[in-house]
Amino acid sequence: MIDWMKYNWLYGLISALFILPGLISLLVFGVKPSIDFIGGAMTELQLQPGVSLNAEQLNEILDETYAIQTVQSSGSNRVIIRSNELTNDQKNALVAQISENYGSAEVLRFETIGPTLSKELLKKTLAALAIVTLIITLYVAKQFDSIRFGVGAILAMVHDIVIVLGFFSLFGYFLGVEVDVLFVTALLTTLSFSVHDTIVVYDRVRELQKTHSRASLRSIYNTAISETMARSVNNSVTIILMLLALSLLGGDTIRWFAIALLIGAIAGTYSSPFTSVPILWVWHLIEEKRKSSKKISTI
Repeated sequence: MIDWMKYNWLYGLISALFILPGLISLLVFGVKPSIDFIGGAMTELQLQPGVSLNAEQLNEILDETYAIQTVQSSGSNRVIIRSNELTNDQKNALVAQISENYGSAEVLRFETIGPTLSKELLKKTLAALAIVTLIITLYVAKQFDSIRFGVGAILAMVHDIVIVLGFFSLFGYFLGVEVDVLFVTALLTTLSFSVHDTIVVYDRVRELQKTHSRASLRSIYNTAISETMARSVNNSVTIILMLLALSLLGGDTIRWFAIALLIGAIAGTYSSPFTSVPILWVWHLIEEKRKSSKKISTI
């Protein structure tokens, strides 16, 4: 039997290699929010071959009437223009002026959202994440009759979420990728995926504790990881392959959503055996040290 608990330091090192760069990026750069959270308008246009645009040029041509914020190329002569909130008439006038200066431009997509609605959406998003996290903690703690299982599941989920957020902070800074409502959906899906795999391992731990009451916790944790490893990996590989295909072959609309799910699935597959269970082991070691120190102080 492999002594998985022997390599806790290695699991921590691997997690740190993925978490720290993203965490630093989150603290320094944050994430790049879409109009879903800050308000404004997004207009995606199909331009003539060879035409290129940038925000400075557009602001000069449009006399800053529309307060163009960013102009992003999305491939195949498509551009995404983000600006302050626009009415439909303003959008038509914007497209007409671009067509006069750069040739015909076809509107592929137009979205606009007010600042009030965007703030409300952000609040609801944060509230949803907080409620889901609390419910999962209480549910896992109740089902396993121990708060340590609930805390372990939550810390494993936080591990996965921080990795996804960190990657998208880096993507936002270097590639201009924005986080939107689909990204929030990916985060919530990552939460459920992470806790699902964690509960499978924890359930095996509970069963082993009942059937092998005289066995040490270390051997129980090692056995639980070994016996659930193949199942977790096999289930995850099917999901990861599908998401990889969507990331590579999917359209621009869902590509980053699929990538967020892909990162979350990989992180969740790793954290279930190599984060959630080691947390239980570390918790046990801390409790043992406290008991030992109390005995020494009593003597």
